[in-house]
Order: sequence, then structure tokens, then C-alpha cells
Amino acid sequence: MPAKLQGKVATAPPRPSRTQPVAVAELAAAVDAHLTAPDQAHVQVTGVTLRAQHVRAGDLFAALPGTRAHGADFADRAAAGGAVAVLTDAAGAGRVSGLPVLVHPDPRAVLGALASRVYGDPSARLDVWGVTGTSGKTTTTYMIESALRAAGRATGLIGTVETRIGADRLDSALTTPEAPDLQALLAVMHERGTTDVTMEVSSHALGLGRVGGVGFAVGAFTNLSQDHLDFHPDMEDYFRTKARLFDGRARVEVVCVDGEWAPRLVKEHTVTVATTRDAHWTASDVAVTPTGEQSFTAHGPGGATLDVELRLPGDFNVANALLAIACLHARGVPLDAVRRGLRDVQVPGRMQRVDEGQDFTAVVDYSHKPAAVALALQAVRARTAGRVITVLGCGGDRDAAKRPLMGEEAARRSDVLVVTDDNPRGEDPAEIRAAVLRGALAVPDAERGEVVEIGDRRGAVEHAVSLARAGDVVVVAGKGHETGQEVAGVVHPFSDVEALATAIRETTK
Repeated sequence: MPAKLQGKVATAPPRPSRTQPVAVAELAAAVDAHLTAPDQAHVQVTGVTLRAQHVRAGDLFAALPGTRAHGADFADRAAAGGAVAVLTDAAGAGRVSGLPVLVHPDPRAVLGALASRVYGDPSARLDVWGVTGTSGKTTTTYMIESALRAAGRATGLIGTVETRIGADRLDSALTTPEAPDLQALLAVMHERGTTDVTMEVSSHALGLGRVGGVGFAVGAFTNLSQDHLDFHPDMEDYFRTKARLFDGRARVEVVCVDGEWAPRLVKEHTVTVATTRDAHWTASDVAVTPTGEQSFTAHGPGGATLDVELRLPGDFNVANALLAIACLHARGVPLDAVRRGLRDVQVPGRMQRVDEGQDFTAVVDYSHKPAAVALALQAVRARTAGRVITVLGCGGDRDAAKRPLMGEEAARRSDVLVVTDDNPRGEDPAEIRAAVLRGALAVPDAERGEVVEIGDRRGAVEHAVSLARAGDVVVVAGKGHETGQEVAGVVHPFSDVEALATAIRETTK
């Protein structure tokens, strides 16, 4: 058995090599916070963090209220590490001694703005391309970044799969980093010569203020479907949170209006894209090759056209490409660079082909919500005359309501569905599988194929591969690019891509 890795430990994020010190009085005034020690108004701040273990000399320590503890309880540790001031609320202020305290009723809401001020407002010196939505964020950011590189721009990328400065890859623990880490990262990117940063903007990032203080050159919206209802009370709240990216913080707003929610985001100057209705950018002549690549013609404002070649299958990737094209065109990126960037883009774990010379198609996809599962399986179904064999599980400690819905969508679109474990986290894996199976087996027999339960994910992948024949498609859904499987608080090394490739080699040798 591979060695077990304990759950993720937050590593200290990168920081710029130097910052211009800012007085605590200036920071307090910038966000209308009360400074408890006016005689220390001159104290100089050179960094910001909300983790006491990451404090450096000269830092402002953000002591935020939490569900289990108050950050102010760690103020002494932060002071010992070199913190020179604390940002907190009234409840936390009484727990801090010996340091000037900036007291604000909602410290999380102003943390981004404070960090931006300390790190020199880095987003004002970069073009930041923000993409939000339920599905397609990762793919769209990769498409935009690929085209920017083709245009000769120096790029950075922040998202679910990775954080990258040029070719230098950093670990990506959160889709969008916490506000002080994000501002420091943007400052590092600028310091290293980056001109453009493409960034996934999650609803958690918007709801928890992680992108506070960031000015966006472009804000883009992909779509909205059920997800994260463990964080949001309902879909309306989920949408309103996503909509914050379009509250004026982005200089250009681009929206895919195919779905029911998106039209509410459209304003007078919004750039729209669609594959199912009229919009500023549309697609025609979509053609799919037997191996899944596709081509289409994009039509835009003023008679602009672009012939697109795309390695990624699925109608949803036509929509993602149109969104990327519209964003890039709005910022003046040459269409020839856009064409080359889209032709060459590859996205880890998103409809990723695994080719070991087998006579069937094997795909790994990150689809982990009902609509994404449906779209991924529709995409592979459209290009095969054979069977669709799907491996699917659901993560624990997340939105439980989507589990039977995912099982239903997969069962309707698969000839064989193998229900397995994803990342059970702190939950009983058997109970998660039971919820997925409940949805799958609720589909009438005549409308679904065979449904099998194999808890061990590697075993489930091996079983799916053993069933595959020439012309079939095996889809391993849910974990995509991930390289670990979290069970009962322990992360075990596991890669769907590696497991699928190994199973194919063992079966076909």
C-alpha cells in the first residue's frame, strides 16, 4: 500500500521580496476601523496574514471569528512571531494585549482591501481575468491563459488545479486563496514580470471576501447549476453570491446567457455569448471528429469571425471557448493568437484522454455535480456508437442533496454505472454510495443500464476497464486532476489518470 499522507497542511504562501511600510493609522482610516492605541498610530505594517503560524516580522495579524475558535485566541502566538498589529472585531479586541488593534464589525469584509493596500494594490498593475460559475471555470481560465501566452503575454494562473507563475507551479489548496495570500501572490506575480493573471473565482471566494480589494480587467460567467448547497442556503443565495463579481469591480463583464440565471446579470455594456440563443458571440458549423476533437466558427460584434479548432469535446466546451474568445476580444487580444491558444490548450482532469494504445476511449473528468455529469456523458455519448461505462462517486462533507441527482444523471446516460467512493472525508463511504445508488436505481429499468457498486475506487476503475470493448467509452468522473483520496481525515495518494492508465495496461498487455 502507498504511504498515507496526513490531511493538507497549509504551507506559507509566497510574498513579494519587499513592500512599502504602511502606518496602522493609515490602514485603520482606509477601512473605517477603530484603532485602540492611538499612541501607536505610527507602527509600520509590511505584511498581512490570518494564520498565526505564518506570521512574519512587521505583519498585521487578521484575527477573524470562526465556528470553533476566535482568531484572537492566537494573537499572543502571532505577536511572538513578529506581528505588530491585529485586525479583529469587538469580541476579539478584548482578547488582545500589547499590540495596536484595528477593530471593525466585519473584519473579513475589509481584509482584502487592507492587504491590497499593504502589498501596493497589485491588481491595479496587472490585468486580472476572473471567471466564475458552477462548471467551466477551470477550462475557461486555461483557454484564456493559453491565448494570452500565444499573444506573447507573461501569464499567471490561479485555480483549482494549480497556481502558476509562468512555468513555476505552486500547490493550489483553495480554488481562490484567502485575501491576504491572494494579494501577496498577485504582488509576487507583478514582481516577477507577469502582465496577466487568469483566476477562478469561486462562490466561497466571493462570499467570504477572498477577492476583496481585487480589481478585475474582465469578469466572466459560465453557468449556474446545483452545487455548494452545504455553504449556500439555496440556489438564489448561490446566484447572488456569484453575481458579486459583476458589481462594478470588473472593467469588462462577459456572460454566457445560455442558462436561466445568466440573463439577470446582463447590463447595458455586458458582452454576451450563447450557443442556444442570440448573443454578441455565437457559434456555427460545429463539427466533431471520431476522436472527440471539434471545430466551429465563432461570430462576434462588427462581423468578427474566428475558425476554431478545439481538442476538448462537448457542447459545453464550445460555450467555454466562446466565453474565452469574447473576453480576449474585448481586451484587444489578436484573434490569430486566440485561435492558436485554443488549438493548443490542454486542461488537466477535464475531459482528459488516457491513451495506452487501447481500442476504446478512456476519459477522466472532474464532473462532480449533477449538471456536469450529464454534460460530460452527453459529450462522450455523442461521439461513440459503443457503450458508455461510467465510474462515479460523491465527496463527503459536502452538499448531500446532489448525490442522488448525480446517480440519476449518470444512470440515465450510462450502459454500465459503477458506483464507488470519491473523497469520503469524515463520512461513512457506504452511506454516500447508498445515496448515489438511490438516485441511480430510481431511474426506470428501461431508461438505464446496469448499476454496480464497488467501494474501492481502484477496483471500480479496474472493473470498468475489464468490461470495455472496441468502440466503448470509459469515463472516470469526479476527481479529475486530484492526486489524493481523503478518507477519515487521511489523504491517500490516488490519481484517476494513473489508476485508469494502469488498469488499461494490465488488461491489454
